[in-house]
Amino acid sequence: MEIVVVGRHTEVAERFRQHAEDKLAKVQQLAPTVQRVDVEVTHENNPRLSEVRERVELTVRAKGPVIRAEAAADDRFGALDLAMDKLAQRLRRARDRRKDHRNHTVVPPVDVRPFDPAAHSAPEPAAPTAPTTPGEAVETPLGDGESPVVIRQKLHNAEPMTVDDALYEMEMVGHDFFLFVDVETARPSVAYRRRGWTYGVVALDTSCDCAEEPIGKSA
Repeated sequence: MEIVVVGRHTEVAERFRQHAEDKLAKVQQLAPTVQRVDVEVTHENNPRLSEVRERVELTVRAKGPVIRAEAAADDRFGALDLAMDKLAQRLRRARDRRKDHRNHTVVPPVDVRPFDPAAHSAPEPAAPTAPTTPGEAVETPLGDGESPVVIRQKLHNAEPMTVDDALYEMEMVGHDFFLFVDVETARPSVAYRRRGWTYGVVALDTSCDCAEEPIGKSA
């Protein structure tokens, strides 16, 4: 298992690298097929965010969906411990799901409800530079570069999957949304978390007539 530790806007000391490798050694016990674990450390310079100034993101790459966890604390060792706890929970959930699939366990249906674009509208930003390599992250300042807003983009491979698989992968990376291609309709779709344990899915009909009524008018 390869462990890669990198820092964003910060240097990573050898002491922390060794500590991270020792902590992550147990990952193989929960995910025997793991090939690589990425550890990304970010330092926040804003003094108002001193309690969460150190952020650690862990990404497990194995045969299957990517599993990710992140946490922030006032020091990176504490952030690593918090992120490791989250990662262990998701690795156990992934292991249990594999067992369920082997036992042909039926997954309960997903509660899919209409998406209201008006409630999630935002001003359209200037188009940033797009990444060209899967897994690559590109950060671009908004507008003319004088804005404090930075847009971070990543490119991912889009293997068609079911809604159930998309929700599972969303939980594994700890996000509130997940972009995927629906294997049944071949449409670009987004699964997102609603209140409680309900989810929503919004899909794009790329074959529609652009002159038709815009999305949201009939929602």
